[in-house]
Parts: sequence; C-alpha cells; structure tokens
Amino acid sequence: MALKPPPISEVMQQVNDLVGPAGLVDEVDRNARQLIQSALRKLDFVSREEFDAQSAILERTRGKIAALESELAAMSALVETLEKDAAGQ
Repeated sequence: MALKPPPISEVMQQVNDLVGPAGLVDEVDRNARQLIQSALRKLDFVSREEFDAQSAILERTRGKIAALESELAAMSALVETLEKDAAGQ
C-alpha cells in the first residue's frame, strides 16, 4: 500500500510552524539583498558617499579654475595696457 503525501497546505503549515512566516521572509529578504549587492559591486558602481565626496572636490576645483581664469584675464589686460603704453612712448 503506497503512502499518500500530505497536502501542500499541510506541509507549508509545518514549515511555517518551524521557522515562522517572519523568519522565512527575513531569510529571503537577506538573501535577495546580498544577491543584489553582489551584482552591483560587479558593475563598478560607487557608493553615494564616494559620489558626494567626488562632487564636492569637483565643485572646489571648478571654483579654483574660475578664480584663475579671472586672474589670468586681469593679468592679460594689464599686459596689454602696458604694451600699448610702451608702444606709445
């Protein structure tokens, strides 16, 4: 005489009784997060903190370049004025 397997609902109830529905959900969630994090690391994404740090460095560098461009323009204007004065004498 063959044994009849229990209904799936009974098996699921026994699993839930052993690990609890929250425990099972937590385990699936933890595994999914690990899988996603692993996939993202392979794609060479940077963290938000690193992105923000690099953005701040870039902003400071842009400010320094703008200041140097202004200083260069002022010096060029001064040189041009001095050359005109020297040529006029």
